[in-house]
Amino acid sequence: MNIVIILIILLGGAIFTYLSGNRFASKVAILFSVAAAVFSVALYLKYGAAGATFSIDWISNPNISFSLKADGLAIAMVLLTTILLPIIILASLHREFKNERLLYSLIMFMAFSMTGAFLSSDALLYYIFWEMSLIPIYFIIIFWGNGEIAKRRKAAMTFFLFTFVGSLFMMGAIIYLYTRTGSFQLEAFYNANLSNTEQIWIFLAFFLAYAIKIPIFPFHTWQANVYQKAPAVGTMLLAGIMSKMGAYSVIRWQLPTTPYATEELRTVILILCIIGVVYGSIMALRQNDLKRFMAYASLSHVGYVAAGAYALTFDGLEGAVVLILAHGFGIVALFYSVDIIQNRTHTLKISELGGLKGYAPKFSVAFFISILSSIGVPLTFNFIGEFTIMFGVYQVNMWYAIAIGTSLFLGALFMLRMFQYVMLGEPAKTPFRDLSKTEVTVFSLIAIVLFVFGVYVKPVTDLVGTSLSEIMMYINR
Repeated sequence: MNIVIILIILLGGAIFTYLSGNRFASKVAILFSVAAAVFSVALYLKYGAAGATFSIDWISNPNISFSLKADGLAIAMVLLTTILLPIIILASLHREFKNERLLYSLIMFMAFSMTGAFLSSDALLYYIFWEMSLIPIYFIIIFWGNGEIAKRRKAAMTFFLFTFVGSLFMMGAIIYLYTRTGSFQLEAFYNANLSNTEQIWIFLAFFLAYAIKIPIFPFHTWQANVYQKAPAVGTMLLAGIMSKMGAYSVIRWQLPTTPYATEELRTVILILCIIGVVYGSIMALRQNDLKRFMAYASLSHVGYVAAGAYALTFDGLEGAVVLILAHGFGIVALFYSVDIIQNRTHTLKISELGGLKGYAPKFSVAFFISILSSIGVPLTFNFIGEFTIMFGVYQVNMWYAIAIGTSLFLGALFMLRMFQYVMLGEPAKTPFRDLSKTEVTVFSLIAIVLFVFGVYVKPVTDLVGTSLSEIMMYINR
């Protein structure tokens, strides 16, 4: 099976969704997103960890090719994207949007761009897909976001400028590597004969782009406001998939290309990651707005992911990939829960909520399961990732592991405290409608993933193990 077919389905889905008109846009988007998911699963079943490649010549001068590499690591990220995509679209079906054909076509195009970035093995092609993914979310925030149009525009522009400026530094590093290797191919970057000084500068250029995208403290300042102003579907795309592009790229592009710099700067980066984990937890405790609360909770979790990657141990890398996947599904469930609360109560203020459990027992169970996964309760997907990361960080420094472990306690504290304020207590004055069949379906699909892989994670670790072993070989050379 040709791996490019997944990109064709997603791009075709974006085009046909727009052409189908507002009446059929959501149905066409669901159809193409499910097709992409099916072909992604077929790709996994056929190739697995062995992977597959695709390459055709594109531009002769400079030497650029349309090269894709679907190894185990890339397939895992494609599965995350294409399985979450229909879930996110399904979660938006009970909402009414102006110009639905444009919204759903932008969602499909965003998924196309992110999938392209995960699959690209030519650096310039990867950069093109990386930048293209910014365009849809920019318009999604402006056209369908929350609050006044001026504030939505400001949030969208802030996000765009932050990520674009960081990407320019990455582009500079890519061009420099091309001048040193004569190629944009991933393997050429891995085998580049770079001096220690060159590695330091290239590492920092990549780091700025990825630290903003993930984000890592202190490059997170755009996040809370953007998550607050984005519509639910935009926030789920941002937190569930787009932030994972940065973490994936650290593992795929940065660490194996600059092994000396990675080792030299590991301590500083790990400290920043640990600060971000604890800072995100403390800031979440101080929030009264549910979306900002989830933004800081997400900051804490992605800091965990980054710490696993920059620990430079196999267990750290493996835990980072597992938590990337687990957090992707878990954070979508949490932001979906927030969207349901907002649309039924017309408020996001925690202080104005309470007693919702009395009206909505099914929603209470779904929301609580999402929270249990977020705080890493055993038998959930998040627990496997967090535990493995802690073990990987422990191999570097015991005190780093202890410091990052404090977030487990803080995470349980701020999540359960929020649930208590929002869901428990005396029944709310205004009745709260319980989950519809569609909403139950969305939560059920996510819960299946979180618990199945929380109990049996071997298919994931087998899928990515070979790719991570190869990357560790380049890191340790």
